[in-house]
Amino acid sequence: MTTATMATRSRTPCRVHAPARLHLGFLDPGASLGRRFGSVGLAIEALATIITAVPHDELVVDAVDDGRIADLIKRVCTHFHWPPRFRLSVEQRIPEHAGLGSGTQLALAIGTALTVMHGRPIAADELAGALGRGRRSGIGVGLFEQGGLVVDAGHGTATLTPPLISRLPFPADWRIILVLDRACAGLSGGAEVQAFAELPPLPVSDAAHLCHLTLMRLLPAVAERDFEPFAAAVGEIQAIVGDHFAGVQCGRFTSPEVCRAITLLVERHGLRGVGQSSWGPTGFAFAPDQRTAEAALASLRDTFAAVPQLEFMIAEARNRGAEITFLHSAEPRRRAGG
Repeated sequence: MTTATMATRSRTPCRVHAPARLHLGFLDPGASLGRRFGSVGLAIEALATIITAVPHDELVVDAVDDGRIADLIKRVCTHFHWPPRFRLSVEQRIPEHAGLGSGTQLALAIGTALTVMHGRPIAADELAGALGRGRRSGIGVGLFEQGGLVVDAGHGTATLTPPLISRLPFPADWRIILVLDRACAGLSGGAEVQAFAELPPLPVSDAAHLCHLTLMRLLPAVAERDFEPFAAAVGEIQAIVGDHFAGVQCGRFTSPEVCRAITLLVERHGLRGVGQSSWGPTGFAFAPDQRTAEAALASLRDTFAAVPQLEFMIAEARNRGAEITFLHSAEPRRRAGG
């Protein structure tokens, strides 16, 4: 559907489904090689934020809000000079402070729902700029737009949103085992800014190795659907990044319980593509197929039955971006490029 066609649906009720994502690692968090950060990310199907926007004669928000939703609504309405006359419902939300991209996906889902409802859809990177998202990593914006596996190039001297330099479809039969700790939260906000300020620069040799692992091992393995080299590359990237961040998150993993669960997957099931998404506490392990993932999941649930804070699930990768549904037609539409 073209922008012109969508513009004719002014003030049309719509729903936006924005997938969660895994942050598989930074490439150069301290700009040792010139550009800062750079990220690898993967969209997943298991968790999502779902927003519905419906025209109304006043502002009604159906959600438990800590102020973030109200702030996002205000930013969008101020940016476009719209009166806040609509009903916005948060039907589902990615767990917050879990390393799954909840903040960026919430912002883009709300912004997209309101702009589409008003017949003014705009590109995700432009919307992210208006909402103050994508300042550190570009993968959340890229995955909202396209899904799949993406790499962004980090920040140069003139960068606003880090540009995507790679996007690949992820093999449909590979699986991701997620380990969530509901009693633990990853760093965010001011604490995250402080943590980055306290980190020493990543050695040039490590930054160069991360870039080499990504370009010459991880991406070719995904392109050729070769699981073992992919898993080995993910595990090595995570080990380097995890050791670098250990001083500000008390080890490679934020949650000791998640660390125990991931260790079991490595030692008992031989899974090598393991790590923590962003600041965690969510951990992950890649499996080559559903059968392997189910065996690992059963083992986790049996071993950690007495640890109720841990939640385990199997996820598939998502090779498309956020979906927009016009409610009167129930016709799903994907973001451009999705």
